[in-house]
Amino acid sequence: MANQAATAFSGNMKKALAGLRRINLEGLRWRVFDAKGQVLGRLASQVATVVQGKDKPTYTPNRDDGDMCIVLNAKDICVTGRKLKNKVYYWHTGYIGHLKERTLKEQMERDPTEAIRKAVLRMLPRNKLRDDRDRKLRIFPGSEHPFGDRPLEPYVMPPRRVRELRPRVRRAMIREQKKAEMQQSNKDTRKNRKKEVEAEVTA
Repeated sequence: MANQAATAFSGNMKKALAGLRRINLEGLRWRVFDAKGQVLGRLASQVATVVQGKDKPTYTPNRDDGDMCIVLNAKDICVTGRKLKNKVYYWHTGYIGHLKERTLKEQMERDPTEAIRKAVLRMLPRNKLRDDRDRKLRIFPGSEHPFGDRPLEPYVMPPRRVRELRPRVRRAMIREQKKAEMQQSNKDTRKNRKKEVEAEVTA
């Protein structure tokens, strides 16, 4: 499957292979992350851990021992809540009053790989190793990539722990469900009354 993806890669090859010559690939593992259906922040935290090499017993803060990370299906990433509309990226052009902004939804439509890249880079320490770790991160919008000839290792995401709802929140959800059921039953009774009235008038 990896070889098929490598032969069928139709993206920007120059961008996909940029900066590989500046990385010492000896002894590095090629970890593959499937972003399909994954939550953005949870995926980014796992990628940041692997890029820094924190999953190894030989981790040292002043050395770059992280592995190569390939993230696939970036366009199928998920977010919780209303972050598609509420999460906003800001940047300034340098001119007076030129503060630009873009929502996460617009960023996903424009370039979904940049959303994951920003999430991972903002979890890394801001030091001299940050650029080298950024070069080890390769993100692709689909399942195609040009690294099929490498010994790829799929990364298994840890299971998501869903905590139980607090009693107050649970009671609020039950009240909302009952309220919705009452509204639906009232609508049904009104429709039935209208039908009965119409039937009497026609009779």
